[in-house]
Amino acid sequence: MMPAAAQQGYSVLVLTFNESNNIERCLASLKGCDDIVVLDSFSTDDTLDLVSRYAARVHQRRFDSFAGQRNWAIRNLAFKHQWILHLDADECLTPELHEELLQVIARDEKSAYMIANKIVFMGRWIRRSSMFPHYQARLLRLGEAEFVQKGHGQTLGSTTRGVGVLQHAYWHHNFSKGIADWVTRHNRYSTDEANRIHRDRGDVFTAVWQALTASTQEGKQQARKRLADAIPCRPLVRFVYLYLVRLGFLDGAPGFRYCILMSFYDYLVRLKVRELNERARRAESSGWGESAK
Repeated sequence: MMPAAAQQGYSVLVLTFNESNNIERCLASLKGCDDIVVLDSFSTDDTLDLVSRYAARVHQRRFDSFAGQRNWAIRNLAFKHQWILHLDADECLTPELHEELLQVIARDEKSAYMIANKIVFMGRWIRRSSMFPHYQARLLRLGEAEFVQKGHGQTLGSTTRGVGVLQHAYWHHNFSKGIADWVTRHNRYSTDEANRIHRDRGDVFTAVWQALTASTQEGKQQARKRLADAIPCRPLVRFVYLYLVRLGFLDGAPGFRYCILMSFYDYLVRLKVRELNERARRAESSGWGESAK
């Protein structure tokens, strides 16, 4: 068993791959943490040289998925504390969140906690267009919770003592490598999302029921996401919803451009879902579907 003093803090796991633009800002925000672990996917830039300036331990593993990386670290690496805060290199801790983390860890009531992010685009917090607060599981207790890959990201699997929600958020510099990098990543993400939608497609009534009956914050978000998948003209609807209904126009010019990018991403997903559906229909009509069974 860990000493009582060690149990009162938390370790931080940071995932990296060619993050020279981000890693120093991330690590500098963790000055109140006494155990920082960087899991690098064999960066080819100077990420690790920059990491060496900070008190962080480095391990390397070929990237398979976000859930895969985080779960591998949970199962195989030695951490000083029982609580692990999971961050990406383009994310930063705030002093307010740090204090709240220490408080919930001291109470030790749940197995995991959901934390919202504040997305920064063109130097501005996109408060309304980004659907803030959107929560993700980021604080997990060792041995009581792990991640499950879902689409291009990860969700929380089963937990021993349930899930809590934190009040304070972390900063997310999602566009820090430029628009070209964002488009490249989201082209890849849209393929993962299209495969998820194609695989998990179901009727609207089931999605509505799940949204109404889900017992956790993340369960409700996932159910709402499945419901939103069924909306016709989704890219246009998303733009109108983010820019007008969610008051994205109050985020100024960055908010407008952000809404355009989100609609563009949705459009890519819908095109790829349609492509997958067409392939499935052709395979079924030619008899491949039966032979595959």
